[in-house]
Amino acid sequence: MDTTLRDGEQTSGVSFSAYEKLSMAKILLQNVKVDRIEVASARVSQGEFDCVHAITQWAMENDLLDTVEVLGFVDGQVSVDWIAKAGGRVMNLLAKGSKRHVELQLRKSPEQHLSDIKEVIAYASSKNVDVNIYLEDWSNGMIHSPDYVHALVEGLMQTPIKRFMLPDTLGILNPDQTYDFCQQMVTSYPELKFDFHAHNDYDLAAANVYSAVKAGVHGIHATVNGMGERAGNVPLSSVIGVIHDQLKQTTNIEESAINKVSRIVETYSGVRVPANKPVIGEFVFTQTAGIHADGDSKDKLYYNDLLPERFGRTREYALGKTSGKANIQKNLEELGISLDQDGMKRVTNRIIELGDKKERVTKEDLPFIIADVLGENTETKDIEIVNYSISLTQGLNPVATVRLRIKGEFYQETSTGDGQYNAFVRALWSIYARLKKEHPTLEDYSVHIPPGGHTDALVEATILWDFKGKKFKTRGLDADQTEAAIQATIKMLNIIEEA
Repeated sequence: MDTTLRDGEQTSGVSFSAYEKLSMAKILLQNVKVDRIEVASARVSQGEFDCVHAITQWAMENDLLDTVEVLGFVDGQVSVDWIAKAGGRVMNLLAKGSKRHVELQLRKSPEQHLSDIKEVIAYASSKNVDVNIYLEDWSNGMIHSPDYVHALVEGLMQTPIKRFMLPDTLGILNPDQTYDFCQQMVTSYPELKFDFHAHNDYDLAAANVYSAVKAGVHGIHATVNGMGERAGNVPLSSVIGVIHDQLKQTTNIEESAINKVSRIVETYSGVRVPANKPVIGEFVFTQTAGIHADGDSKDKLYYNDLLPERFGRTREYALGKTSGKANIQKNLEELGISLDQDGMKRVTNRIIELGDKKERVTKEDLPFIIADVLGENTETKDIEIVNYSISLTQGLNPVATVRLRIKGEFYQETSTGDGQYNAFVRALWSIYARLKKEHPTLEDYSVHIPPGGHTDALVEATILWDFKGKKFKTRGLDADQTEAAIQATIKMLNIIEEA
C-alpha cells in the first residue's frame, strides 16, 4: 500500500494540489501497479474533500474504488460520513496501539476506547464503508504494554475489520524487535491480515520491512522517495528491491515505472532525491572507478541484481579524475566513436585534468573534449600564457593582467575592458602594440554547452577571427566560460605566429 498522498504529504513544507494528487493516484495504480493507495485524511479541509472526490470518481470509473483508502478517526459518525460523501469505500481507522496513548492523549480507559472503535466500525458497515485499522504507536505498545495490544486485537477480532495495520509510528524499532513483534501478531492471530508501516528515524525502515515480511506479515506500507514526517517512511523503491531480491517474494509492482513516479513526486513535492539514494538516486547506477568499468567489460564483474534496466534506467560510467581508459571506452562505445591509442591517451589526460577541478564530466561532454583535444597542434607552441589575473569589482570596469612568453621572452601588461575577456584581450594587444606585432580582429564569439545542459563541467567557446583578410575559427574548452575563451585565443596567437 502506497501512502505518498497521505502520510508522504506530511513531509514538512509539502502540500499537493488536487491535480497533482489525482495524477499521482493514476500513475501509482495503473503504471506502478501498487495494490492500494492511501490518499488523504478525513475532515482536513474542503480542498481535501474535493480532491478525494475526484480520485474516487476516477477510481470508480476504472473499477479501482476498493483500492483507494482514506484515513479516518475514532470520532463517532464524522469521519465515516466525510469519507462516504467523498465517494470513498475504504476507511483506515486510526486507533491507539499503546496504552499510554489511550490514557494520556485520549484520557480514556482501554475499555472505553475499544467501545468507541466498535461504534465507528458498526456505523461504517451501515454506510457500506470497509474498515482497516491502524494501531497507532503499536511499536511502543509492544515494548511497554503488550497486554493492552493483545487485548485490543482480541476485542476487535469479531468485527469486520479487513486488515490490522501495525505502525512503527516513531521509527524506534530495530530488525530483531520487528521480527519478534510481527511474528507474535501473525502466529497469535493466524486468521487476521496484518500490514507493517515503517518509519525511518533510525535509518532502519528497509531493514525492518525485511524482518516484517520474513515474520509473515501480509502487507507493507511505503511512500515514493521515502516521503513522510521527520525522517520519512520506508521508500517504495527500497521495499521492492528487498522483497523481490532479498526475500525472493513476488508483488504486483511494475519495477520499470519506479523511476518515473519518483521523478514526478520529486517535481510535485519540491523535495530532491539524494543522488546516492538506492535505486532512484542520480548516481546509483554510475560506475566511477576505472577498475569497475574494466571488470564490467570482461564479465560484468561489478553488477548486482539491482540492474538499472529493471527500473527504467541505464548503467553509466562516470568521467573524472578516477576514470581509466575502460570508463572512457564504455562511453565512446555508446556514442559510436573510436580512438587510436594516442588519441585515447590525450583524451584521458584531458578528462583527468577536468576532474581535478572537481567538475563533473558527462558522456555528452565527450564529443567536445575529443574535438578540442584532437584538434590541438601538439608541436611546441611559440606563444604561451605564463600567468594571468582577472578581477571584477561592482561599479568598476574589469581589470586583467597578462604575462606572456613569446619565443622564450616574457612580456606583461595590464588593461581594463568592458568585460573580463575584453580586458584580457586588451592586455594582450597592449603587448603586441609594444612589439609592433599585428593581431587579428574578433569577428564572432559563441558559447555552447553539451545538449540538454545536464553538466556543470564544460563550456565550449568558439571564436571567429579575421587576420589580414583571412577568416578562421579557434575553439577552447573549460569549466569556466572566460577560461574557454582564453584557450581559444592562445590557439589563435600560435596560428598567426606561424602565418
